[in-house]
Amino acid sequence: MDPSSSRPSFLERLSALLTREPEDREELIELLHAAYERNLFDADALSIIEGAINVADIQVRDIMVPRAQMDILDIDSSIDDILAFALETSHSRFPVVGENKDDVLGILLAKDLLRARDTDFDLREMLRPAVFIPESKRLNVLLREFRVSRNHMAIVVDEYGGVAGLVTIEDVLEQIVGDIEDEYDFDEDADNIIPDQAGRHRVKATTAIDDFNAAFGTQYSTDDADTVGGLVIQQLGRLPKRGEVILLDTLRFQVLRADSRRVHTLLVERLPDASE
Repeated sequence: MDPSSSRPSFLERLSALLTREPEDREELIELLHAAYERNLFDADALSIIEGAINVADIQVRDIMVPRAQMDILDIDSSIDDILAFALETSHSRFPVVGENKDDVLGILLAKDLLRARDTDFDLREMLRPAVFIPESKRLNVLLREFRVSRNHMAIVVDEYGGVAGLVTIEDVLEQIVGDIEDEYDFDEDADNIIPDQAGRHRVKATTAIDDFNAAFGTQYSTDDADTVGGLVIQQLGRLPKRGEVILLDTLRFQVLRADSRRVHTLLVERLPDASE
């Protein structure tokens, strides 16, 4: 007989720990931490379980990309301008607007551009319907709606019907499992600083400030932070959201990837009037 077959399963061990039903969420979290301390599961599993529990307390306004930081397309944009913008931002979906950001006409999927032709290009015909949700919607409800409708992006509106921002299914899932890598993220073995064709650089937030200074000729201090991500957080006084921009001396930092726990990737470029 296989000795492992007689060992209690993970669920059996966890059930044994939860001999008394928790009376509230705080007590449940305490029991989960006790299970972690007894090595019933690892730190990643504990983080995911806590994230799944906590999404019911988080509202869309807490994680959305704010209106000012939305990457949008104008309905009158040419195919060349759209392709250039899609390559620059590396997004898979774009809100398309008419007169202003409150006039959202639909959502363009970047993959639909593959079938676009210059001769008969009509952006309106390529648009998918936009989904509008209130700022107060809770993430567990939104995640369920995303799954049912198979939408991956929603436009967030305020109490007056104006656009407040946008949120994606990835934003919601990252509150549970942490940052989700995509095809634009770094490989583990890649360099910390990678240039692109536009003269900008993608920089891992974990890059040491000393290494960053050597690469960019800057003199950022290491007194309050050791990494570039820490430098950005220290300057803002809080964790930044994806898309936020900060100017430091001669450089412009844009947060490409971040979740509620840490910064992952930054886009760095020199300011136009910065001396070489």
